[in-house]
Amino acid sequence: MIDIIKALQARNPALGTYILVLRPDSRALAEPDRLTLEAETWMGLRTPGARLSRETVLLAPYPGAPPTERTVTVLAFTEAQHLAAFATAWTADPEPDEEPA
Repeated sequence: MIDIIKALQARNPALGTYILVLRPDSRALAEPDRLTLEAETWMGLRTPGARLSRETVLLAPYPGAPPTERTVTVLAFTEAQHLAAFATAWTADPEPDEEPA
């Protein structure tokens, strides 16, 4: 993941320092280019200035392989605390509402 982040920052410095690449199956995503309403609302309240973008980067699928173009969904945050808050809230599996009996 660090290689992807460095490649994205080199290709688009406007993303800044605090970026997170979302997996295609992220529960925060409604579509690859759109957050769910719940995630968008959460971010609007807790991570002002954060933005979602689709970025293309050249990556090798495994060490020694030729790089191929890959498009990923990126969240860029203005502060490290915002990235950490989002990662804590949205990248873990949600807690069940009730304990099994």
